[in-house]
Amino acid sequence: MFRARNVFLVALAAYLLTGVYQVAPEERAVVRRFGAIVSHPGPGLGFGLPWGVDRVDRVPVRTVRQLKLGYDPETAADAAAPAGQLLTGDQNLVNVQLVVDYAVGETDRDLDDYVIQRAAVDPALAQAAEAAAAEWVAGRTVDQVLLTGPGALPAWVMERLAERLPDLRLGVRVQRVSVAQIAPPDEVRAAFEAVAQAQAGIRTKEFQAQQEREQRRQQADALRYRLGQEATEYRESQLRQAGADADDFLAQLAAYRDVRSTNPDALAFLWWDEMRRTMLALRARGGTVRPLDHHLQNGELNLTEVVPLPKR
Repeated sequence: MFRARNVFLVALAAYLLTGVYQVAPEERAVVRRFGAIVSHPGPGLGFGLPWGVDRVDRVPVRTVRQLKLGYDPETAADAAAPAGQLLTGDQNLVNVQLVVDYAVGETDRDLDDYVIQRAAVDPALAQAAEAAAAEWVAGRTVDQVLLTGPGALPAWVMERLAERLPDLRLGVRVQRVSVAQIAPPDEVRAAFEAVAQAQAGIRTKEFQAQQEREQRRQQADALRYRLGQEATEYRESQLRQAGADADDFLAQLAAYRDVRSTNPDALAFLWWDEMRRTMLALRARGGTVRPLDHHLQNGELNLTEVVPLPKR
């Protein structure tokens, strides 16, 4: 009898100890009593009612989970319509595979929703992300999808998930969406790659042409600027020279008028002075200056010469 009582007490103590639980630092707990949520204890040692009354669900809220969805090359060969093979706006097929990083929210409501729908989180999240990707692909041509998909598709899916997940009440927050694969089907991949290479070559040629155009335009601008500067400088120098010549002429004219009033032979003097300067300049350049006395006839200068005709 004593032994049976001891066994009962030990069993009762062991049963009561099932109400003791430990929550790790990176976890939150949800305590349900007969199915109803009663508390959300944080990290540390907790005490509750024993097993069968209380149920403690520990949720690692700081753990980032990764969900890969869409096209899977390993299972696509056995499926007539593989998952992740989407139809573009111009009636072409593309294979799209996404990776969604998410974590459980830390609010009490997020914890409640996640604990209640834990088994449905991944399927529901995958379905919502695939639906958003299908919408984006259906609104664009295959060239746009292949060219801009890796950069534009993740942002589109993130926005749509942020709008739709609160209504699903999964208790998770999407942190990142990335494209693991976006490509045409294997049967036509070689043709698409050839087209992509040709388009890349076209863009390279266009870029080179734009660079050459810009270089030539800069050279033309530099030449135009240099010629404009030279023309301006030449015009200014000519204007200065013309102004100096005009001032010199006016000064000489004024001096001549002053001298002529007292000396009637002043013009002849100026003439012979100018002739002297001209003769000196000719000699300085290696020219020959000879007197014309033998051409004087009757006190006048006669430079008429008769050239004899050549003999036949």
